[in-house]
This record gives sequence, C-alpha cells and structure tokens, in this order.
Amino acid sequence: MIKNLHACAPLILSGAFVFGVSAQAQTPDYRADAEYLLDLIDEEYAYFERFDGRNPARGANGVDLDAVTDSVSLLRFAECAINAIQDHHAILGISSRSSYGLTPSYNDLWVEHRDGAYVITDVRDGSPAQAAGVMPGWRLVAVAGQSMDEAVSELCGGPYDSDAAKGYAARVLAAGPRDQARAFVFLDASGQEQALSLPNLYQVETPDRPLISVTEHDGIRVLRFNNSLGEDGLIAAIDEALSGERPDGLVIDLRDTPSGGDTLYARALMGRLIDETRPYQRHAFPQIERDTGVARQWVEEVLPRGDSLAGVPVVVISGRWTGSMGEGLTIGLDAVADAVTLGAPMAGLLGAIYDYELPETGWTVKLPTEALFHVNGTPREAYVADIPLESADLRGPSGEDLALERALNLLR
Repeated sequence: MIKNLHACAPLILSGAFVFGVSAQAQTPDYRADAEYLLDLIDEEYAYFERFDGRNPARGANGVDLDAVTDSVSLLRFAECAINAIQDHHAILGISSRSSYGLTPSYNDLWVEHRDGAYVITDVRDGSPAQAAGVMPGWRLVAVAGQSMDEAVSELCGGPYDSDAAKGYAARVLAAGPRDQARAFVFLDASGQEQALSLPNLYQVETPDRPLISVTEHDGIRVLRFNNSLGEDGLIAAIDEALSGERPDGLVIDLRDTPSGGDTLYARALMGRLIDETRPYQRHAFPQIERDTGVARQWVEEVLPRGDSLAGVPVVVISGRWTGSMGEGLTIGLDAVADAVTLGAPMAGLLGAIYDYELPETGWTVKLPTEALFHVNGTPREAYVADIPLESADLRGPSGEDLALERALNLLR
C-alpha cells in the first residue's frame, strides 16, 4: 500500500466538497475504494488493542459496502468507518460542507461521558463557548434539537457503548457540521437550562498572530506557540525567541497547538535546551508484531543546536488543545530538559499518522500507524503532567490566566 509519513498534524481542509477524480475520463470504482479502506484499517491501524484486536469499522452503523455507489455515498461510508475507530487522530483528506469539524482543532468544548451524563470538562480559551459563559462542570443535554442520547445513538460509526466511546461521539457532535451554527442546551452549575447558539469554528475568523508570542516576566521568558508547530519559519522564530540575555527561567506554553505539527520544529526547540544528545520519544509498529510476533521499536534522539540554554529551568503548560506534536513536545521536554510539566490531560491524539491513498479516487486517509511513547515507556496518550490541572484554559474571575500564573510562580 502507498504510505507516506505525515508529520502528526491533522490537515485542515476546505469545507467545500473536493472531487479528487473530476479530470478522470473513467468513473472510479467507488465500492473498491470502500473495500480498500476497510482493508487499510485492518493492516495499518496501530491501536487495535482498544477493540480487542478487531477492526471496529467492520459492521459499524453506516459502514455498508452495498450502499456505496458514487462519491457522495463513498464519503459517508468513509466518515462512518473513521468514526468507528473513535480516534480523533484518524481523519480523511476530503470533506463536504456538512462534514463534522475536526477535534481538537475546530472544537471548543471537551465533553466526556461520566455517570450517565455528558459533562463539559474543559472549554477552549478565547473561544465562542468561553465567550458565551460555558464553564467546566456544565452538562450538555441536547445538540441540534436532539437529546444527547438520541444524537449519539444516531451518529454513524456506532454503536457507542462505553463511556470513552460516548465521549468521542459527543465531541464530534459538539464540533458540529462545518457549514452551520451549533445549537446546544446545557445544564449550568445551578441546574438551570441554558440554550445557546454558537458559531462553528470554521466560521470564526482567526486573527493574525505571530508564530510565537514572547513575553518577559521579571527574567522569566514565556514562549506561547500559536498553533504553529507545523509552520514554515518556525525554526527562525524559535531562535529569535531564545536570543538575547539568558533567561532565569522558561515557560513553554503549548495550550494552543491543537493541529500538531512536525517533529523537525519540536527538535529545533529541544535542541536549544540541551548540551548533549538525548532520547526524547519511543516509536513502535504494533502491526509488525501482530503479523510476525516480532516487535519493532526504536528511540528517537535530539541533538544540541545553536547557543545552548541547557540548565535554564523550564516549565511546560499543556491542556486539551495540546494535540499531536504538541503532546510529543511536552513529553520530549520532560525527557530531555527535565522540564516541570503543568497541565490538564492533553488531546490524547494517538500515535503518528501516515498518509494513505485510495487507489480509485485518489482520496487521502490519515491513520495512526506508529505508536508513540515517552522514553520511560508511558504511552503518549496516557501521560500525566507533573502538576495535573482539571483545566489549563480556565480563567480567573478577573480574566487572569491561572495556569500561566502558576507556571511563573514555580520559577520565581
């Protein structure tokens, strides 16, 4: 199968439907691509232990080969098959205007299923949901006019039976279709209903921001990465941010890195904070061990570069909108720079994604194919910060950044 290593960053696509085969004279065999997708998941997906070794897409709701007759039905089939994996890091390189938004990049609500309820456990800083007053601890009871139980049961790719599965489905629903506003009913902390209409994040204009926002606090330098871990020019921006007088401490703020990025840029940052070669993460190909009984695992190292800031105390802030390479950088800084990590659970995006091409249409599918680990063997998705927080995005009563204040206090 055609396989290309992707830099762990979800590709954010246009809301318009893209026909990858418009120039072809011969109509593609759409059903063949549907079958290929199921086989691809069988052969390449790295995390089947979550499903007792089986492919959950086979037999999932909406995953019906006989229903695939054209590009529209193939897209629905593929979206249902991807939902069945219940993995926000498995995505399609094609979408329609009504496709659900990507989590965490285009979602501002982190929803989990706990004790029979859909609980908002975090709200993205600076988002429409935060501006509307939604708070962690609220309960989501309805979306788009349906009760949550009904909406989850009707989302294709199910059944969603476990708490983890229902949480995944709820986050998909909370992101909403890309072409419309989101209608929610919540129960607030006092048990009162709050009906809110929030714009879809695909409809929200993102202000221009530097790749890294740099601030100084009495000798402590804060580098906040603005969803830029895959952006050209980041190495130069890192070097500029670390130039000048040696700081007394560094805060690396990764709370807004939902779209991941490239290990090149992560290594560029880590290399400035060490003075000897250090291991920063482990990789494995679980499917090789599945097929042969022989494991393949290796350790990736980072080398020093430029003027070393080794020995400067480092605190890393991360949270639910720390995704993919942001998660890798968090565990990497823990390993190589002895950083103190402070934060909420991260996005939990599984592994490193590879790009695969469906042969008939040329559509791209992105699947977690490598499993990733902290150098101590902890799966990246299971990593817990040294100082755990319920929310890393929560603001204080006067709008103060509570997590940043705590990070600065650790270095003072």
